[in-house]
Amino acid sequence: MLVRDEVLIRPARMDDIEAIASFSAAMALETEGRALDRERLRQGTRSLLATPAHGFFMVAERGGATDSQVVGQLMVTYEWSDWRNAVFWWIQSVYVDPTWRRRGIFRRLHAAVMATAKADPKVCGVRLYVESANRVAQEVYRRVGLQPSSYVVFETDFILGHRRALADRPDEA
Repeated sequence: MLVRDEVLIRPARMDDIEAIASFSAAMALETEGRALDRERLRQGTRSLLATPAHGFFMVAERGGATDSQVVGQLMVTYEWSDWRNAVFWWIQSVYVDPTWRRRGIFRRLHAAVMATAKADPKVCGVRLYVESANRVAQEVYRRVGLQPSSYVVFETDFILGHRRALADRPDEA
């Protein structure tokens, strides 16, 4: 049992869908100015939780059994590497409730993922992408030991389309 305001890091469960979808929507709005379709987001969250072969969510939960609250999250998805004959875990959908930021929530989520990944011989590494203009998040990621990659990500997004970061559009910044 948790003492009030103690934080537990654990795999997400189906009953976390609303909290995860809410955090994912807040993250998209905060980092990219995107308002996501909430029903599609709920369905996507449910699909991932129901299909472990696609990945998993980890959550940070505070409080006790009767008044627990999810205060942070991250999602892990998989990328096969033929070069390594193993998978990379991609950390995505990172969000910590603003009132819980700067309290080590992401650091603890990241540490749990790293410990689990290192213990699995089928995992060859952990990757994360971040919005190019999100300097605060980039500094947090550096502090936990993540380093910028030599790769640049390109995409064709069939659902949301492509939007450049606000920092890349000086006329709108």
